[in-house]
Amino acid sequence: MLVDQFQRKIDYLRLSVTDRCDFRCQYCMSEDVEFMPKSKMLSIEEMYRLAQIFIDLGIRKIRLTGGEPLVKKNIESLIKSLGEETRLKELTLTTNGSQLDKKYKSLIDSGIKRINVSLDSLNVDNFRKITRGGNLHQVLSNLQLIKNYMQVKLNVVLMKGVNDHEIFKLVDYAILNNFNISFIEEMPLGEIGYGRDKTYMSSDEVLATLQQNYKLSTVTTNSGGPAKYWEIKGYDSQIGLISPHSHNFCESCNRIRVSANGFLYLCLGQENKINLIDPLRSSQSNESIKQLIVDSMKSKPKSHDFNINESHKIIRFMSHTGG
Repeated sequence: MLVDQFQRKIDYLRLSVTDRCDFRCQYCMSEDVEFMPKSKMLSIEEMYRLAQIFIDLGIRKIRLTGGEPLVKKNIESLIKSLGEETRLKELTLTTNGSQLDKKYKSLIDSGIKRINVSLDSLNVDNFRKITRGGNLHQVLSNLQLIKNYMQVKLNVVLMKGVNDHEIFKLVDYAILNNFNISFIEEMPLGEIGYGRDKTYMSSDEVLATLQQNYKLSTVTTNSGGPAKYWEIKGYDSQIGLISPHSHNFCESCNRIRVSANGFLYLCLGQENKINLIDPLRSSQSNESIKQLIVDSMKSKPKSHDFNINESHKIIRFMSHTGG
């Protein structure tokens, strides 16, 4: 089992399968982002081997992220192989929804029962602006296509002056489709061309706004992630608030991340990282790589220390480690 220096049990791996994406969301990457050379990225086979190593060490939930994971070539084979791993309690992924019409059958066949879909606007023009070219109609059509096959949670990065005026519209859309929805405070990862302090909206502000229209009560069950959930009286949908700034959730952190180029990140908001791709490619044994991972737990920081006024502090983009 993986246990860090603060006695937190680590059982959740977020595996970024690519840094590439067919969107260019303004809070996630710069418009002219340079992607990693493919030769320096993990292959499907290396990802699977690494996943097996982590599962041996007690990881029981894997979320595939990106970039956009569904643009990764041969991603179906990785999903199928991981779906057959009986020791995993959950295999899921986060997607922008653009490729679901092409990939949803492989997701269903692999046993994925729950996915997160990023949806920051329900206005065609605003969606195109936020995503820098995304097709809202395509995403909404794909959501209708998959909603009878798996549970969907919508992820919304709420930004003041950008999409905060759509908060009720987004919740009503979630309720109508029996989706859950989470509102996420913008994270200071990478230099994106504007000051995030200008668009930052705290979860407290979001909650106060939501309570104007909905009767909410807290959900006591733990989802295994960083969100705090609220039930909407009269409906099955739940609202999650993810608050890396206003309500630090690091005390109960159970997560680690592997980037698409094979580095183990011990915290999303710190630069502590361990090179795993070189040991994989130098024919080191699984046991030696396991020991490297176990030893790295001594370096997992207590907290991410995000500061919305210091966007330069973490230079990598959200797309690099998958959020």
